[in-house]
Amino acid sequence: MINVEPGPWSPAPAPTMDEITFKSDTVLSDVHLYTPNQRHLMVRLNGMGQPVFLSQFKLLWNRDSGVKGGDVRTEETPPTDTGSPPGSGCHREDVSLQAKADTSGQEGLEAQLDEDGDLDVVRRPRAASDPSGPLRDKVHPMILTQEEDNGLGDEARESSPHDFIKIEHTMATPLEDVGKQVWRGALLLADYVLFQRDLFQGRTVLELGGGTGLASIVAATVARTVYCTDVGADLLAMCQRNVALNSHLTAAGGGVVKVKELDWLKDDLCTDPEVPFSWSEEDISDLYGHTTILLAAEVFYDDDLTDALFKTLSRLAHKLKNACTAILSVEKRLNFTLRHLDVTCEAYDHFRSCLRQLERLADGRLRFVVEPVDASFPQLLVYERIQQLELWKVFVEPVMGPVPSAGTAPRLLL
Repeated sequence: MINVEPGPWSPAPAPTMDEITFKSDTVLSDVHLYTPNQRHLMVRLNGMGQPVFLSQFKLLWNRDSGVKGGDVRTEETPPTDTGSPPGSGCHREDVSLQAKADTSGQEGLEAQLDEDGDLDVVRRPRAASDPSGPLRDKVHPMILTQEEDNGLGDEARESSPHDFIKIEHTMATPLEDVGKQVWRGALLLADYVLFQRDLFQGRTVLELGGGTGLASIVAATVARTVYCTDVGADLLAMCQRNVALNSHLTAAGGGVVKVKELDWLKDDLCTDPEVPFSWSEEDISDLYGHTTILLAAEVFYDDDLTDALFKTLSRLAHKLKNACTAILSVEKRLNFTLRHLDVTCEAYDHFRSCLRQLERLADGRLRFVVEPVDASFPQLLVYERIQQLELWKVFVEPVMGPVPSAGTAPRLLL
């Protein structure tokens, strides 16, 4: 809380402006840090007055044979403009301290100095970038205006619509609206879905905290039904628009995405038909009767929400008719804290603690087996896959033996 007192040089503020309250910090996804500034074009304002952008994420797949492990096109994407490389103000530039190859001796030295005699670092041409390093000039989504939607740029015009996923999203949101951004963890999870197509083929999938819907949309290219869930009418409406934007991708595989409200802080699903994105009895029956895969990406940034997510996961697992597998994506974020005077990973550490507690949970009916997923599988979406991105699997299996009397799911103390 900050008290603002008028000085002799300013008029007294109105009574409602005596205090300024900061409700939350502003958060920006790392995905958006690499978007070229000149392409930050707004599509519209959402219901909260936040600017909404439309990004396209390129799929590296073979349209004739479908997405298969290792089936990745390796050619470099040609630059779309002749100006600075995309995101040049945000990321590490590949540089060369050498003069041109056809110069030597004093001429080469002079080529490295500016008019004041300071070293002039020559940028390495983009085509000569080290192929072993991250393609940082390719990790950004392309920002489009609504008017440009029918002409997605030179590369998109030459490609099939099936080569791109289009996502509406916001940037630099308050913490409570981070679901409206695109996060690397969702892209990693989508990558895993594309790599493990057989695992998802014809399945019923539930995503918890689906946000913009990117992972659910990719899952629906192979799954039969995907329930993409979150809270907040504004966010769910954005997710629904993204599902419509990519209906050609899901229709090709016969899948469907159903956007629904699922509040981790409530035990029951909303069935009020007057409430947007509520559940019908038919949907609930399908959810509990057929779901075998649960997904969650980048929802482990707040300890209270992480606790609620794991309680919801346990509760749902006890209601599902079939054994299921939960696939969780998380980014291990390093932060310097004044409390520790050191670099810590508190949100990640709490996530790992919840995994351990879930694995120890025993109620005589289900057991939870946790294992990490090797993230070295081929990259089929264009983004920056950093080593801090992790995938975890939770296998939920029935315990052989007598089943306890019916009742509520055991309490998960977190």
